[in-house]
Amino acid sequence: MFSIVRNYKIFFTISVIFLLVGLGSMFTKGFNLGIDFTGGSIIDLKFNKAVSVAEVRDILKGHNLGNSVIQLGNVDDSNISDSVLIRTGIIDDAKRREVMDALKAGIGEYQILRIENVGATVGKELVQQAVLAIVLSWVLMIAYITIRFEFKFAIAAIIALIIDVMVTLSYFSLFQMELDSTFVAALLTVVGYSINGTIVIFDRIREGLKTHRRSESLGDMVDKCVWSTMTRTCYTVFTSLFAVVSIFVFGGETIHNFSFAMIVGFCSGAYTSIFLAGPLWLFLRGKKASD
Repeated sequence: MFSIVRNYKIFFTISVIFLLVGLGSMFTKGFNLGIDFTGGSIIDLKFNKAVSVAEVRDILKGHNLGNSVIQLGNVDDSNISDSVLIRTGIIDDAKRREVMDALKAGIGEYQILRIENVGATVGKELVQQAVLAIVLSWVLMIAYITIRFEFKFAIAAIIALIIDVMVTLSYFSLFQMELDSTFVAALLTVVGYSINGTIVIFDRIREGLKTHRRSESLGDMVDKCVWSTMTRTCYTVFTSLFAVVSIFVFGGETIHNFSFAMIVGFCSGAYTSIFLAGPLWLFLRGKKASD
């Protein structure tokens, strides 16, 4: 049986490399913030005929606005509507007129219902609330895990969660994928998913401590507990990824970033739960693999 605990340096090193690359990207490249965070323009139009999101997006792509949020009103079974709401980044009047002329030429006549600019105030509040929600969830998790298990289990679980969040943020920074409000929802989902896998392993370790023999090292006991939950963990990861990958492939561009964030987060959550959580707990207890 391959020892995860005795090879902890390999897994810790992989994690550190990922985090350093991600932090370097965050400091040098930053993030590609969407209009939910930076503000932008809203164009509400009513066409003389029903149109699809793809038709509108094709026009916008020709003006480097392919990432705009496009919403249809009163959608029927064929996913088309004559009412279209377009949310773009901040553009000047000349650019807006150019885009609207292209929509008229490419799709047809329309009636302007609303044109306005929105600030980034809501985006700042969204970031603050998201950070508050994540930090509050960590505090509550520490309290719960400390009561059910012990404080060192709680700290190891939170460290694993922080790594999952940082890895997800790193991917979005490296590939400059757009961050919008759906990313916040995906990040909170990842936090819940990751802690679930870690708790299952910690629960098995807690049971293993009750029957732990002195002739067996603590590291071997942790390995045995991790491997005893491996089938369950793999089933959970694969079934979750099947659903999320399907959303990523077939869900359309609107939720593309949301599903990608969950794919990265779920993979990272599985990695930290299996390869880092147990060794982290041993490290916090001041134990070695052979102890």
